[in-house]
Amino acid sequence: MGRLPPLATDQFDVGSTPDSLERLVAAAGACGDLFRIHAPGRKSDTWIINDPADIKRVLVTNHRNYTKGIGLDRVKILLGNGIMTSEGATWRRQRRMIQPFFHRRVIEQFGSLIESCVDERLGRWQQFADRGEAIDITEEMSGLTLDIILRSIFGSDLAWLTERMGGNPFQIVTEDSARNLQFAYKFRSLTRLVGELVAKRRASTEDHFDFLGMLIAARDKETGAPMPERELLDEAMTLVVAGHETSASALNWTWYLLATHPRAAARLYAELDATPAKSGLSIQDTENLRYTQAVLQEAMRLYPPGWILSRRTIAADTLSGYAVPPATDVMLSPYLIQRHPRHWDRPAEFLPERFADSATDPRDDWIYIPFAAGPRHCVGETFAMYEMTVHVARVARRWRFEYVDEGPIGIEAAINLRSRRGLRMRLVPRH
Repeated sequence: MGRLPPLATDQFDVGSTPDSLERLVAAAGACGDLFRIHAPGRKSDTWIINDPADIKRVLVTNHRNYTKGIGLDRVKILLGNGIMTSEGATWRRQRRMIQPFFHRRVIEQFGSLIESCVDERLGRWQQFADRGEAIDITEEMSGLTLDIILRSIFGSDLAWLTERMGGNPFQIVTEDSARNLQFAYKFRSLTRLVGELVAKRRASTEDHFDFLGMLIAARDKETGAPMPERELLDEAMTLVVAGHETSASALNWTWYLLATHPRAAARLYAELDATPAKSGLSIQDTENLRYTQAVLQEAMRLYPPGWILSRRTIAADTLSGYAVPPATDVMLSPYLIQRHPRHWDRPAEFLPERFADSATDPRDDWIYIPFAAGPRHCVGETFAMYEMTVHVARVARRWRFEYVDEGPIGIEAAINLRSRRGLRMRLVPRH
């Protein structure tokens, strides 16, 4: 066997222990940008990469030599063989069929739906503001992003699903925070209900503009065949989870950071106050709110919802001069690279101006990957940025948040990076 990278003294199954993030940060500090961690549960070494050139190689230039890695079996129980878990030719076919759903022109047609969901929630918040009571922003962001994605997927038929079940069947996503096997089986049981809705739609001539309608209408460009029923249902269920949890996490941290960094908040308010308020924001309108988007980008730099990416080599490869054997688990962490002191000035500080005022894009240097990168980057990135910017802009024109809790928050590094407890905020009118 050839030369091997350093082996961390700590041994643990990365991503499978509740303190994985803290231990990974400590190991990276001691071992550098490429090292191994022995995983006792898997009886093998996991290679951790934290160098931009290696990240680019794994995610882009040699991505065909890597499959999804550790944790895939657990995610498959939850999501089936959707775009997040499938591989090879199946994944390529699914990606080609789904990619058009997320074209800018299509996403903008969800703008009024997003604004409606935001405004309904703001109407409820007004009652708390009038009484001077705090809201649980963690719970609220989870509820908001679930509202948006469910209406985007099922449209007017969300009411039909709710009536059939005597309540919103997907409420489990916000009410049950655990992401264990019990949750996975409960969630997967809803697949049958979605299948009934698909059959109902196919028996009708009514048109529906929503993601489920797009999945039903999608055709393989090469064969003209529709998406197989099982894949269609898996993709619908994947959209529920992927479209909800990452945005909820990002917004939760965004509001916390704004509430605790008044100078950044003041610049955000100044940008919004200098821009005429209007409904029906286009994607370009939201991108013109450069500092508002920079706030979101910086929040996701510090607290990337997907904090770890897992791959496994197919054939041997070379990373940072080390020979990586076939069937080796390789992990990279957006959390690590996005706080790396060699690539970021004052890496632990919340400084949105590093995005707003910079002429360069850190994604070009492979040091900023909150939506992953390469062929398997998040297909919903534009949708996520659009909905989050619309939300932040509409809220911040009206209120500022005061963080009312004290003491450490703690980070829960599960499937997504979440706060260990709900964050309570008081709404203070800005005008």
